[in-house]
Order: sequence, then structure tokens, then C-alpha cells
Amino acid sequence: MATERTPCGEARAADAGRHITVYGWVDENRDHGGLTFVDLRDRSGIIQVVFNPGAPEVHQVAQRVRKEWVLKVEGEVRLRGGNVNPRLETGEVELHATACTVLAQARTPPFPINEESDVDERLRLRYRYLDLRRARLQRNLRARARFIGGLRRAMDSLGFIEIETPMMIRATPEGARDYLVPSRITPGRFYALPQSPQLYKQLCMVAGLDRYFQIARCMRDEDLRADRQPEFTQLDVEMSFIDEEDIFAVLETVISRAWQEAGFHGRIATPFPRLSWHEAMDRYGSDKPDTRFGLELQDLTEVARGCGFRVFADAVAKGGVVKGITVRGGADLTRGRIEGELLGVVKTFRARGLAHLWRRESGWAGGIAKFLAPEELDRIGAITGADPGDAVLMVADHAAVVAAALGALRLHLGRERGLYDPDRLDMIWVTEFPMYERDEETGALAPLHHPFTMVHDDDLELLESDPLRVRSRAYDIVLNGREIGSGS
Repeated sequence: MATERTPCGEARAADAGRHITVYGWVDENRDHGGLTFVDLRDRSGIIQVVFNPGAPEVHQVAQRVRKEWVLKVEGEVRLRGGNVNPRLETGEVELHATACTVLAQARTPPFPINEESDVDERLRLRYRYLDLRRARLQRNLRARARFIGGLRRAMDSLGFIEIETPMMIRATPEGARDYLVPSRITPGRFYALPQSPQLYKQLCMVAGLDRYFQIARCMRDEDLRADRQPEFTQLDVEMSFIDEEDIFAVLETVISRAWQEAGFHGRIATPFPRLSWHEAMDRYGSDKPDTRFGLELQDLTEVARGCGFRVFADAVAKGGVVKGITVRGGADLTRGRIEGELLGVVKTFRARGLAHLWRRESGWAGGIAKFLAPEELDRIGAITGADPGDAVLMVADHAAVVAAALGALRLHLGRERGLYDPDRLDMIWVTEFPMYERDEETGALAPLHHPFTMVHDDDLELLESDPLRVRSRAYDIVLNGREIGSGS
């Protein structure tokens, strides 16, 4: 049986006088011209180990160790007296080594393990086993494990059954392309890897299991984005004899409990606020709005209809819209910045221009002010609520382009101007998504969420006459502008 091990980060003042054995990686080593100090690290934390020349065999080992060597150290826990290190959980004590064994040597790491330095991601991925030794990533993995454990306990307490479903399935229509696995037994035929366990969880409901959940691995063959990757883990849930309100109540309870149990910063307030898809797009220009700050979109279409600024008037005449955002204290936004940096933001989303007005004590100035009649400027002031020192930024185009462009500009300005508390948590539901969208390439109608979505009860009559106006009973959970879940 191996010698009883004490985790490096668990020694405390109450352990003074105990003889313990620790295993770990060399985080730092320092030679003070006599005593040699080694900071030994494992996943629990760091302990300072002291090697005294009075024990020459042990001291000689310590003098040749380097960063990331793996050691087994035996010794006595002693108090550090006036040399307490407040940055360490073990900062009141140190381990005076009586024996030391080198378990593995290591070359010099290609990047610092014990620093939060900005390391090139390609280098980190090449040496992933070293990257995963870094404290931040280990904290993230432990927090993830606590959160998933909290989800399981919360679901169990609410009467759900955890069921594993097959990974190799028949392809079914979903929101992305499938990954395919060729069958050895039947050449020319393929299995699909699940984008979600959609069919199997529905089979569980037909079988009468009533409440199912799974911590499911899902695979989607889609383009990489900052918050999307080919494989991911999701909490998958299905219930029988319920509607949206039951799902909302369950998930609000489960998420808030698991969040608290994982020890994450901040508190998840319940119930979550709700926005319809149309309201989210109208106010924030996004179906996953960051509601931690204002800077909401304001509709100026009626002011622009037939106004003196031809770009606005023509856009409205062609069925488009004009919207703007009011930047408080935006007088510091120079024409150069607006027509350079900020125009670049909206052009990414196919907007052709970014109009602007500054509100001065003497009235409106700059940008398009000279093209607008005094009464038109007054109406803009009434709608936007702009005060002296503010700026109004406007886009005219098709409704979808205006929403996307101003939504992106809103987020850009929110970050740049520090308009929100980064530690604040805003969890919301976005509901009543459109049932269909039109494919830009083929012109055909396609489900916006997935084919299994139910039509909103009030819109059944529109299915034949005006399908693009049909709402679905689909919904997303959004946290600080990030979609973290969806259902229907």
C-alpha cells in the first residue's frame, strides 16, 4: 500500500508537528545560499517545501530540481511565524523535508505554467497537457464538474430520470449538418452522430417515463465561432403533459440551484424576465440581447418618411426602416471615429452607412442636421430623449439589416464605454420565435428552430396565407447576450 498522501494545498496551522507525504510538480524553486525552497503544486494548491543543508542528501536533490519536475517529499509541517504568505491557502505553514524522491524530470516548458500570461492558442493546444496544469483551467474544470453535479442533484430532486441514449443513430433533420460514421457491416450506409437526442427522448415520453434528462454529448458539423464548436455538452430535458410554463419553472429552479452549488460568482435571480423575439429584435437588434445596459434601438421610421434627407426617405419608401441609438455623453464621438471605426462595425452587417447627429445646447448639429427641418429634428429629439452632449447614431435599410447593424454597434459601444457591470448576471427567456425563415439562396421556407416546433395557437390560420408571420412555441435562454439553451 502506498504511503498515505496529503494534498499539497490542505496543510494548515493545525497540522504543525505532523509528518506528511506530498506529491506534486515543482512550481518554483529558489536557492537562498543555504536553504533551498521549492513550491510544490498539485490540483489542491501549493505548499512551500524547505530543504536544509543539515540534511545533505535531501538538499542535494533539491538543488538540481527544475520547474515541472515531479517530486515525492516527506517531512514535518512547521509554522512560518512572521513569514506568512497571504496569497496561499497553506501560507501559515511550510514543509521541512526529510526525504525527497524525483519521480519524473522535465524539459523547460514552452510557456509559463504558473503565470496568467497571454500564450498563443496554437502553442497551448500543441502542449495541451501542460496548458491543463495552469490554475485557471483547473479551476474551470472543477467548477464545471461542480455545476454538472448540481444539475444532476437538482433534476433528481424534481423527479427526473437520467437516461443515456445511443450515440450512433439514424440521421434526422436538425439545425446543422450531421457527422456521419460509415457502417462496416453494411457498406455504403452510415450512422449519424446526434446533434441532440431528439427522437430518443420523445420515445422515452411515449414509453411513459414522464421526466427524462441527460448530460448529453452532441455533435454538429457547422462552422466554428467563438461560442460554437463541433462537439459540446448540454443538459437535455423532456417532460410529458406540460407546457412552456412548466419547463420555465423547472429550468429556473435547476439552473439557480446548480449555479449556487458550484460557487459561481453572482446570484441567478428567478423568475427570469421574458422578451418575445419581436420585442428583442425591436429593442436590442438581437435575438440574444445583452440586457445589462440600455442603449436600446429607437424607431425613427415615421420621422424619416418623406423627410428632407433623401437616404432616409428613399429607404422607407422601399419598405425599409430607420432606427437609431442615443449615446449618452456621445459628444466625444468625433466624425472621424463615426465614419471610420463605427461605420466599420455596421458595414460588417451589410449596412451601407451610419448617419449621426449631435445634440448641443444650441440645438442639433453635424451629420445630417442640415438636411432635416426643425420640426423633424424636434420629433427625433422627442423619440430619442437626447440631451445636450448626447449623440444619435442611425441606420436606414431593410429591417433585418438595421437590427443586425445597430445591435452589433450597441454591443461595441457598450463594451467600449463601460456601460455594464461585467460581474452582473442577466438571465432572460426569449420566446415566440418565428416558425419559418426564408433561405437566402433558394428562397424556400425552412424552420427557424427545428421541424419539431409547435405553431403558436393564435397563428394557425396564418400557416397557409402568411407563413413568415407565424410564431412558434420555441424559446431560448440567454445569459448576458449569449444563448446558453433552447427548447420548444
